Amino acid sequence: MKHIFLNLKRFDIPKEFGGVNAIAPMATWGSYIVEQTQKELKKYDKNQVEFAMFFPEAHLIPAVSALCEYSPIQVGCQGVYRDDTAVGGNFGAFTTNRTANAVKAIGCTAAIIGHCEERRDKAGILAEAGVTDADAVNRLLNQEILAAVKAGLSVLYCIGETSEEQDRWQEVLKQQLDIGLAGVDKSRVTIAYEPVWAIGPGKVPPDEEYITKIGTFVKEATGNMDVVYGGGLKTDNARMLASVPVMDGGLIALTRFSGEIGYYPEEYLEIIRTYMGR
Repeated sequence: MKHIFLNLKRFDIPKEFGGVNAIAPMATWGSYIVEQTQKELKKYDKNQVEFAMFFPEAHLIPAVSALCEYSPIQVGCQGVYRDDTAVGGNFGAFTTNRTANAVKAIGCTAAIIGHCEERRDKAGILAEAGVTDADAVNRLLNQEILAAVKAGLSVLYCIGETSEEQDRWQEVLKQQLDIGLAGVDKSRVTIAYEPVWAIGPGKVPPDEEYITKIGTFVKEATGNMDVVYGGGLKTDNARMLASVPVMDGGLIALTRFSGEIGYYPEEYLEIIRTYMGR
Protein backbone atom coordinates (compact mmCIF):
# COMPACT_ATOMS: atom_id res chain seq x y z
CA MET A 1 0.00 0.00 0.00
CA LYS A 2 1.22 3.47 -0.92
CA HIS A 3 0.32 6.54 1.12
CA ILE A 4 0.18 10.12 -0.16
CA PHE A 5 -0.37 12.64 2.61
CA LEU A 6 -1.01 16.37 2.31
CA ASN A 7 -0.20 18.71 5.20
CA LEU A 8 -1.90 22.04 4.53
CA LYS A 9 -0.35 23.68 7.59
CA ARG A 10 -1.64 27.28 7.82
CA PHE A 11 -1.75 27.77 4.06
CA ASP A 12 -5.26 29.21 4.39
CA ILE A 13 -4.02 32.66 5.45
CA PRO A 14 -4.39 35.28 2.68
CA LYS A 15 -1.31 37.02 1.33
CA GLU A 16 -2.33 40.40 2.72
CA PHE A 17 -1.88 38.89 6.18
CA GLY A 18 1.49 37.33 5.38
CA GLY A 19 0.18 33.94 4.27
CA VAL A 20 0.36 32.13 0.94
CA ASN A 21 -3.30 31.48 0.13
CA ALA A 22 -4.06 32.59 -3.41
CA ILE A 23 -6.58 29.92 -4.39
CA ALA A 24 -9.87 30.55 -2.54
CA PRO A 25 -11.60 32.70 0.09
CA MET A 26 -11.31 31.48 3.68
CA ALA A 27 -14.97 30.37 3.77
CA THR A 28 -14.57 27.99 0.84
CA TRP A 29 -10.87 27.10 1.04
CA GLY A 30 -11.32 23.63 2.53
CA SER A 31 -14.18 22.61 0.26
CA TYR A 32 -12.37 24.01 -2.79
CA ILE A 33 -9.33 21.78 -2.21
CA VAL A 34 -11.46 18.63 -1.87
CA GLU A 35 -13.65 19.48 -4.86
CA GLN A 36 -10.65 20.25 -7.10
CA THR A 37 -8.87 16.96 -6.41
CA GLN A 38 -11.20 14.10 -5.47
CA LYS A 39 -12.49 13.37 -8.98
CA GLU A 40 -9.04 12.73 -10.44
CA LEU A 41 -7.90 10.80 -7.37
CA LYS A 42 -10.72 8.32 -8.00
CA LYS A 43 -8.74 6.87 -10.92
CA TYR A 44 -6.28 5.28 -8.50
CA ASP A 45 -7.06 1.92 -6.91
CA LYS A 46 -8.01 2.55 -3.27
CA ASN A 47 -6.47 -0.81 -2.37
CA GLN A 48 -3.10 0.35 -3.69
CA VAL A 49 -2.87 3.95 -2.49
CA GLU A 50 -4.54 6.11 0.15
CA PHE A 51 -4.85 9.88 0.16
CA ALA A 52 -5.18 11.82 3.42
CA MET A 53 -5.32 15.60 3.71
CA PHE A 54 -4.61 17.31 7.03
CA PHE A 55 -6.51 20.59 7.27
CA PRO A 56 -6.29 23.48 9.74
CA GLU A 57 -9.15 23.22 12.22
CA ALA A 58 -11.44 25.90 10.69
CA HIS A 59 -11.66 23.96 7.45
CA LEU A 60 -12.48 20.47 8.71
CA ILE A 61 -16.27 20.82 8.45
CA PRO A 62 -16.36 22.32 4.92
CA ALA A 63 -13.75 19.78 3.75
CA VAL A 64 -15.78 16.86 5.09
CA SER A 65 -18.98 18.36 3.66
CA ALA A 66 -17.38 18.51 0.19
CA LEU A 67 -16.59 14.79 0.07
CA CYS A 68 -18.49 13.11 -2.74
CA GLU A 69 -19.84 9.56 -2.65
CA TYR A 70 -16.95 7.08 -2.51
CA SER A 71 -14.44 9.92 -2.28
CA PRO A 72 -10.85 8.63 -2.15
CA ILE A 73 -9.88 11.44 0.22
CA GLN A 74 -9.52 11.04 3.96
CA VAL A 75 -9.92 14.36 5.77
CA GLY A 76 -7.57 14.63 8.71
CA CYS A 77 -6.81 17.07 11.51
CA GLN A 78 -3.50 18.56 12.58
CA GLY A 79 -3.07 16.93 15.97
CA VAL A 80 -5.38 16.04 18.84
CA TYR A 81 -5.40 16.60 22.58
CA ARG A 82 -3.96 13.90 24.84
CA ASP A 83 -7.21 13.39 26.77
CA ASP A 84 -10.81 13.03 25.64
CA THR A 85 -14.46 12.68 26.52
CA ALA A 86 -15.77 9.38 27.83
CA VAL A 87 -19.18 7.95 28.65
CA GLY A 88 -19.55 8.36 32.40
CA GLY A 89 -16.43 10.51 32.50
CA ASN A 90 -15.32 13.93 31.28
CA PHE A 91 -18.09 15.21 29.00
CA GLY A 92 -16.27 18.15 27.40
CA ALA A 93 -14.18 20.25 29.79
CA PHE A 94 -11.39 20.82 27.25
CA THR A 95 -11.51 24.55 26.57
CA THR A 96 -8.95 25.50 23.84
CA ASN A 97 -8.13 21.84 23.14
CA ARG A 98 -9.32 19.82 20.12
CA THR A 99 -10.00 16.23 21.12
CA ALA A 100 -9.99 13.16 18.90
CA ASN A 101 -13.67 12.47 19.60
CA ALA A 102 -14.49 16.02 18.49
CA VAL A 103 -12.85 15.64 15.10
CA LYS A 104 -14.22 12.12 14.73
CA ALA A 105 -17.71 13.55 15.27
CA ILE A 106 -17.03 16.14 12.55
CA GLY A 107 -16.21 13.34 10.13
CA CYS A 108 -12.41 13.20 10.19
CA THR A 109 -10.74 9.83 9.78
CA ALA A 110 -7.05 10.71 10.25
CA ALA A 111 -4.63 12.86 12.26
CA ILE A 112 -1.03 13.97 11.86
CA ILE A 113 0.89 13.84 15.13
CA GLY A 114 4.50 14.68 15.99
CA HIS A 115 5.26 16.98 13.05
CA CYS A 116 8.56 18.80 13.67
CA GLU A 117 6.66 22.05 14.17
CA GLU A 118 4.52 20.43 16.89
CA ARG A 119 7.61 18.89 18.50
CA ARG A 120 9.33 22.31 18.53
CA ASP A 121 6.29 23.93 20.13
CA LYS A 122 6.01 21.32 22.87
CA ALA A 123 9.74 21.43 23.57
CA GLY A 124 9.55 25.20 23.94
CA ILE A 125 6.68 25.02 26.42
CA LEU A 126 8.47 22.36 28.47
CA ALA A 127 11.66 24.42 28.46
CA GLU A 128 9.74 27.40 29.88
CA ALA A 129 8.63 25.08 32.70
CA GLY A 130 12.21 23.99 33.33
CA VAL A 131 11.76 20.47 31.98
CA THR A 132 15.00 19.12 30.52
CA ASP A 133 13.92 15.51 29.95
CA ALA A 134 14.41 15.00 26.20
CA ASP A 135 11.82 12.23 26.09
CA ALA A 136 9.00 14.28 27.59
CA VAL A 137 7.82 15.36 24.13
CA ASN A 138 7.71 11.74 22.98
CA ARG A 139 5.60 10.78 26.00
CA LEU A 140 3.11 13.57 25.28
CA LEU A 141 2.90 12.52 21.64
CA ASN A 142 2.31 8.92 22.71
CA GLN A 143 -0.74 10.06 24.70
CA GLU A 144 -2.03 11.91 21.63
CA ILE A 145 -1.57 8.86 19.39
CA LEU A 146 -3.35 6.64 21.91
CA ALA A 147 -6.25 9.11 22.08
CA ALA A 148 -6.49 9.35 18.29
CA VAL A 149 -6.46 5.60 17.76
CA LYS A 150 -9.00 5.07 20.56
CA ALA A 151 -11.34 7.49 18.76
CA GLY A 152 -10.99 5.48 15.55
CA LEU A 153 -8.60 7.75 13.67
CA SER A 154 -5.64 6.57 11.63
CA VAL A 155 -2.41 8.37 12.50
CA LEU A 156 0.56 9.72 10.58
CA TYR A 157 3.31 9.83 13.22
CA CYS A 158 6.25 12.06 12.34
CA ILE A 159 9.78 11.41 13.53
CA GLY A 160 13.08 13.04 12.64
CA GLU A 161 16.40 14.37 13.86
CA THR A 162 17.65 17.95 14.00
CA SER A 163 21.10 19.07 12.87
CA GLU A 164 22.27 18.90 16.49
CA GLU A 165 21.06 15.31 16.72
CA GLN A 166 22.27 14.04 13.37
CA ASP A 167 25.41 12.36 14.68
CA ARG A 168 23.22 10.17 16.91
CA TRP A 169 20.24 9.80 14.60
CA GLN A 170 19.73 6.12 15.40
CA GLU A 171 19.32 6.80 19.11
CA VAL A 172 17.00 9.76 18.51
CA LEU A 173 14.73 7.99 16.03
CA LYS A 174 14.64 4.80 18.14
CA GLN A 175 13.46 6.79 21.18
CA GLN A 176 10.83 8.61 19.16
CA LEU A 177 9.55 5.28 17.85
CA ASP A 178 9.75 3.26 21.08
CA ILE A 179 8.19 5.90 23.33
CA GLY A 180 5.77 7.37 20.82
CA LEU A 181 4.34 3.99 19.84
CA ALA A 182 4.26 2.40 23.31
CA GLY A 183 0.97 0.53 23.75
CA VAL A 184 -0.31 1.70 20.35
CA ASP A 185 -2.15 -0.44 17.80
CA LYS A 186 0.48 -0.07 15.07
CA SER A 187 -1.92 -1.19 12.35
CA ARG A 188 -3.54 2.26 12.67
CA VAL A 189 -0.25 4.17 12.27
CA THR A 190 2.04 5.16 9.39
CA ILE A 191 5.46 6.65 10.10
CA ALA A 192 6.70 9.82 8.36
CA TYR A 193 10.42 10.52 8.42
CA GLU A 194 11.25 14.24 8.51
CA PRO A 195 14.93 15.15 8.06
CA VAL A 196 14.53 18.27 10.18
CA TRP A 197 18.16 19.20 9.53
CA ALA A 198 17.41 19.50 5.81
CA ILE A 199 14.13 21.43 5.90
CA GLY A 200 14.21 25.10 4.96
CA PRO A 201 15.66 27.51 2.40
CA GLY A 202 19.24 26.78 1.40
CA LYS A 203 19.28 23.33 3.04
CA VAL A 204 20.44 20.26 1.10
CA PRO A 205 17.86 17.42 1.15
CA PRO A 206 18.93 13.84 1.83
CA ASP A 207 19.80 11.71 -1.17
CA GLU A 208 18.39 8.34 -2.18
CA GLU A 209 21.06 6.46 -0.22
CA TYR A 210 20.29 8.33 3.01
CA ILE A 211 16.53 7.95 2.59
CA THR A 212 16.97 4.23 1.96
CA LYS A 213 19.10 3.92 5.09
CA ILE A 214 16.46 5.63 7.21
CA GLY A 215 13.55 3.68 5.71
CA THR A 216 15.37 0.41 6.35
CA PHE A 217 16.12 1.42 9.94
CA VAL A 218 12.50 2.40 10.66
CA LYS A 219 11.13 -0.84 9.25
CA GLU A 220 13.59 -2.91 11.28
CA ALA A 221 12.85 -0.93 14.46
CA THR A 222 9.05 -1.17 14.12
CA GLY A 223 8.51 -4.65 12.74
CA ASN A 224 7.99 -3.48 9.15
CA MET A 225 5.56 -0.61 9.63
CA ASP A 226 4.83 1.53 6.57
CA VAL A 227 7.07 4.60 6.36
CA VAL A 228 6.81 7.63 4.07
CA TYR A 229 9.20 10.47 3.30
CA GLY A 230 8.06 13.48 5.30
CA GLY A 231 10.69 15.94 4.11
CA GLY A 232 8.53 17.10 1.24
CA LEU A 233 7.25 15.02 -1.65
CA LYS A 234 7.37 17.21 -4.77
CA THR A 235 7.65 16.91 -8.52
CA ASP A 236 11.44 17.14 -8.40
CA ASN A 237 11.90 14.11 -6.15
CA ALA A 238 8.73 12.09 -6.84
CA ARG A 239 10.30 9.61 -9.27
CA MET A 240 13.30 9.06 -7.01
CA LEU A 241 11.14 8.45 -3.94
CA ALA A 242 8.87 6.11 -5.89
CA SER A 243 11.94 4.02 -6.74
CA VAL A 244 13.01 3.53 -3.10
CA PRO A 245 11.61 0.11 -2.07
CA VAL A 246 11.59 0.81 1.67
CA MET A 247 9.58 4.04 1.31
CA ASP A 248 5.82 3.67 1.04
CA GLY A 249 4.86 7.17 -0.05
CA GLY A 250 5.35 10.78 0.92
CA LEU A 251 4.06 13.91 2.60
CA ILE A 252 3.27 16.92 0.41
CA ALA A 253 3.07 20.50 1.70
CA LEU A 254 3.94 23.34 -0.64
CA THR A 255 3.56 22.60 -4.35
CA ARG A 256 5.29 25.77 -5.55
CA PHE A 257 8.54 26.94 -3.99
CA SER A 258 9.23 30.06 -6.05
CA GLY A 259 7.21 32.87 -7.60
CA GLU A 260 3.65 32.61 -6.25
CA ILE A 261 4.70 30.28 -3.41
CA GLY A 262 1.93 28.13 -1.99
CA TYR A 263 -0.31 25.12 -2.41
CA TYR A 264 -2.17 24.65 -5.71
CA PRO A 265 -4.51 21.68 -6.35
CA GLU A 266 -3.44 21.01 -9.96
CA GLU A 267 0.22 20.96 -8.93
CA TYR A 268 -0.66 18.56 -6.11
CA LEU A 269 -2.25 16.24 -8.66
CA GLU A 270 0.82 16.53 -10.89
CA ILE A 271 3.06 15.42 -8.01
CA ILE A 272 0.85 12.37 -7.55
CA ARG A 273 0.86 11.57 -11.26
CA THR A 274 4.66 11.77 -11.26
CA TYR A 275 5.00 9.60 -8.16
CA MET A 276 2.49 7.00 -9.33
CA GLY A 277 3.84 6.99 -12.90
CA ARG A 278 0.55 8.11 -14.44
